[in-house]
Parts: sequence; structure tokens; C-alpha cells
Amino acid sequence: MSTHIKDSAVFAKTVLMPGDPCRAKWIAETFLHDYKLVTDVRGILGYTGKTKEGKEISVMASGMGVPSIGIYSYELFTCYAVENIIRIGTCGAYQKECHVGDVIIATSAYSNSNYGAHYEAKGIHLAPCSDFSLMYKAYENSKKLGIPVHVGPIFSSDIFYDADKEFYKTPQELGILGVEMESYGLFINATRLRKKALCLLTVSDTFVNKDERDLTQEERSSSLTKMVELALSLA
Repeated sequence: MSTHIKDSAVFAKTVLMPGDPCRAKWIAETFLHDYKLVTDVRGILGYTGKTKEGKEISVMASGMGVPSIGIYSYELFTCYAVENIIRIGTCGAYQKECHVGDVIIATSAYSNSNYGAHYEAKGIHLAPCSDFSLMYKAYENSKKLGIPVHVGPIFSSDIFYDADKEFYKTPQELGILGVEMESYGLFINATRLRKKALCLLTVSDTFVNKDERDLTQEERSSSLTKMVELALSLA
């Protein structure tokens, strides 16, 4: 079966994937019922349970960075018959209209990662995207739930502490909404395996609205209700 996930684990067709194992635990305890811990290999927690509407869904952490989500999403897709992975994470905003606490639906992911290089035959540069059907459903459900969203491209960075403190100005000028560290790898895996992936993000900090307070460490783990409710509506 899998190298990094418990062989006996049973997952729903749709998996919500935060980076933080503590966030996965909080989602299971807060939003699911009849849930069970199905994997805890290497401290990466995964749960399967039911939504309040009775639909089966799973939630499992991805860890940090493209290589980590690349491993876990590949194993979920290929070893556990998972069809949809919805990344639910946090990001830093590049655009003034994206405020701390806002929700972003990612259309695609730029990256400085080398993860896709071995697929870029004969100079083809990958442009990995969210699945349109999931993205469209998320947008429509956001209106039904009264959750304002921003829709657009994001940047998946391999670097958290960038030596160039002005680097954000380049993606800002390109219209990229925000920066995180995982979606590029998830989108590539989903595309090549003919599966579906989506990325929903909550803005936790901002490069441009200097008067706004960053989310605290505790808030990053357990105060992302709007984004989680939107993700759960896609089950």
C-alpha cells in the first residue's frame, strides 16, 4: 500500500488537506461526527467521519512544502482510491483587496519549485490549476453561504524566509493574490493522475496592508471556520 500512511487507513473519496496536523485534529473534532483517527504515521494525523449532512469525508495533514504534499497526495490518490483533495491552508496576501481573514479560491499556482521539472519535456512549462468543477462549485457555494471570496492565481514558494524582502512586488505586479507553499505539487499530481484538486486559503498575513494584524499561531490552527465550512460544502 503506502509508505507514509497507515496501510489499514480508510478514506472517503474527498479529503480536506490542511498543512498542520493540529488543524486536521481540530477540524475532525469541531466539524465531523462519528470520526475515527485512521492514520498517524510520522505524526501526520488523518481522520474519516461524517459531515452534519451525513456525508462521509476525510481530513489529513500534508505537512509543509511541495515535496511533503507531493508524497501524501500521490499516496492518497494511488493507494486509497481518493478522488478529490481540497487543500485548506493559510497564505500571505500580495494584493490590497485581500485582507487578513479573507478567503481565496485559487485558480492556479505559479511556483519557484523544481517539483514539476521532470515532467517538462522538450521545454514544456507546467501551468497546474485547480479542477474547474470543484472551483466553480466552491464559488457558487460561497455565495449561498454568504462567504465573500477572492478568486485568482497564487504562488507556491519553496522559501519561507526570503532573503529578498522586496520579492513580493514581482508577483504582486503579476496579479497573484497570495503566497503559500503546497498547492503547486498537489495540482501537478492531480493533473497527471486524472484526479481533482482545489485550494482554498485564508489570508493569515499581508505584505501590503501594513496596518493589519497577522493571525496568531493559535488562530492559524483553529480560527479558519469560513474556509472549512466552504470546503465541507463540497463533500
